[in-house]
Amino acid sequence: MIGKVITGKSFGGCIRYVVQKHAAVILDAAGVRMQQVNQTISDFNLQRKYNPDLGKAVGHIALNWSVNDLDKLNDEVMVNMAKEYLQRMKIQDTQYLIVKHRDKEHPHIHIVYNRVSNNGETIPDKFQKKRNVQVAKELTIKHGFYMSPGKEKVNRQQLKGDDKIKYELFDAIKAVSKKVKNINELKQVLAKQGIVTQFKYKGGTTEVQGISFSKGEYRFKGSEIDRSLSYSKLSQAIEQQQAKPEKSLADQLREVIENAKQESESQDKTEQTNYLKPEPETDYLRQSLSAGADLLGGLLSNIADDDDSPERRRRKKNEQQQSRGISR
Repeated sequence: MIGKVITGKSFGGCIRYVVQKHAAVILDAAGVRMQQVNQTISDFNLQRKYNPDLGKAVGHIALNWSVNDLDKLNDEVMVNMAKEYLQRMKIQDTQYLIVKHRDKEHPHIHIVYNRVSNNGETIPDKFQKKRNVQVAKELTIKHGFYMSPGKEKVNRQQLKGDDKIKYELFDAIKAVSKKVKNINELKQVLAKQGIVTQFKYKGGTTEVQGISFSKGEYRFKGSEIDRSLSYSKLSQAIEQQQAKPEKSLADQLREVIENAKQESESQDKTEQTNYLKPEPETDYLRQSLSAGADLLGGLLSNIADDDDSPERRRRKKNEQQQSRGISR
């Protein structure tokens, strides 16, 4: 479950977008009429007049679930999740409208609420984005919803607007942080990629308290992009990267030998497998017949050489006698 918090000035534009979206369904509301869009807008604006100095009175939240949660969700569950979310976000005692959209594969709802409470007080939005991340995570764990494995596996091609820039910054900063020696070098390398790095200093000192990154018109604190990109954690990660000892020559040689040994063992297994593999029947018969012919020829040759029959002995004796008579 992921929440996205937005504040704005126009109830008319926000409500028309939420309610008039194709296949949108109003699930619940408090303090406003739901029969007609103009009536809903009028009710929100009427309460807004209790606090006319509040410029951005429109609160807009999108709650998104994974497609893996489809079997756990229905309209009642989503309404209950929305109410629990609002309570944990300390958005209470005010008007709200909950609408389900079906224009995307994953289930999601939109909540429009009035930042002017029922008694005319302002519902603060300070630290709201940070609290939103924590609350969404708590509800995900509590109700057993699917939790994304991490930013690395998010489909970047489907992202738009500030979400797209956030992930672009995340990827760039993570990649560069593994190659630089310190934060200042990180700043220089990112600048070449069109990313501006800014530090927040403790009042009246040179002590860095925070870090932010901007690209184009978008600017985010490091922790808003990802918790690992806060100034303290990013600095620590770079220091640890530099602290890793380089492999000695002996370790490198040992690694080369071990890799060669593994390759040799792998090759031996391959050769053994090929040796034990049955040969095609035709080749086997051809080789067997050839070997049989060679063996038979050798046996016949040996038999001829070892013949010691009586007839052979008489012929041999006569040949010897004739040979002596001629010599005399």
